[in-house]
Amino acid sequence: MDQAGDAVPIADLLDERRHLLNVAYWMLGTGPEAEDAVTETYRQWYDLSDLQKACITDPGAWLTETTGSICLARLILPERRSTGPDGKDGDTAPGLHRALEEEISGALLNALDALSPAERAAFVLNDVFAMPPRAVAGIVGRTPLECSELADRARRSLRTSRSHPTTQQQHDRIVRAVRRACTTADAAHLASLLAPDATAFFDGGGKVRALTRPVHGNQHVARTLLTLLTPRPHTTLHLSPANGRTAIVVRHIDQVAAVISFDIAGHHVIQVWAVLNPDKLRAWNRPHTSGAPTSSTALED
Repeated sequence: MDQAGDAVPIADLLDERRHLLNVAYWMLGTGPEAEDAVTETYRQWYDLSDLQKACITDPGAWLTETTGSICLARLILPERRSTGPDGKDGDTAPGLHRALEEEISGALLNALDALSPAERAAFVLNDVFAMPPRAVAGIVGRTPLECSELADRARRSLRTSRSHPTTQQQHDRIVRAVRRACTTADAAHLASLLAPDATAFFDGGGKVRALTRPVHGNQHVARTLLTLLTPRPHTTLHLSPANGRTAIVVRHIDQVAAVISFDIAGHHVIQVWAVLNPDKLRAWNRPHTSGAPTSSTALED
């Protein structure tokens, strides 16, 4: 059988493997475990018959879902297999472990470890890799609605575990400073308000072309926020309560286009949660609420 038509460019193959390693690393937390899970994924692929492979219309999606399922099964194990931090049992190129470990801060990994396997899987697959709800549900073994609830619970847990109590006044002061740095495009000052290992999540819900991967590190998060909030005619940044804390509400003409909330520890932002999903912003755009989902008065500088 001539398989020349099945050839894939080497760059695509490397990108595919890197993507699978990222999925596995986010879910399992170590480079060696990630490599082992991806090796098992490819083993299962090569165990398929030619007919079975021909029935798979999107090999990349199949590989991703298989990797997710393998990782979830390993998360559920009473004692997780660990091969040690040196990764000598793998075939990863030098420096890949370091690059993977830079993807997620130790603090965030520790917080993820506190989640249940189902919560971690739902959060990582939904929020980090923006997988379709049905695919997430297939991996986790729950309905799409249940997976959405698991992801919501995981977000609340991450916020609680990574933030320290701050007074409303302290929180307001830092968010006001962030807004000011964004409106003046002051990248250096904005970065100084973010923790070195700050992480930003962007929820577009597949309805707008938002980032589908979290952004890590204060410099990267600052640049991303400034790009997202680049001044444009009829676009304004306001301060308004959201979930009991001051958030930045981005309006374009008469519509709320984004609500950006912050988790703060001490004097720095540790997590940024940017909601751009139009479905989740409906409450903000109801005419009778004047753009806010509660009767709280918007806070302005």
